[in-house]
Amino acid sequence: MRKVLLVASTVLAMGSVQANPFDALGCSGCHGVGGKSAIPAYPSLAKSVRPDLDVVKSLKDYQSGARKNATMNAMAPMAAGQEQAIADYLATH
Repeated sequence: MRKVLLVASTVLAMGSVQANPFDALGCSGCHGVGGKSAIPAYPSLAKSVRPDLDVVKSLKDYQSGARKNATMNAMAPMAAGQEQAIADYLATH
């Protein structure tokens, strides 16, 4: 029974990441719902607020260490392979 539940929860989590990687990976915890942060220390990422922001490049720069921020250097690797999906999600908000 435990193995079935584990497989089911893993499949559900993967579906969530594919449907909305921004929320599924926890990005909204700091950057706000839809990428619109209410906390000045965490920048808004929504295209409606930051049309200049290249999300894919920013995430890859944090992943490689080319861009430095302790929190983002730790968080960005979780988004590996999901960078464009995150950018696409934020482009609609």
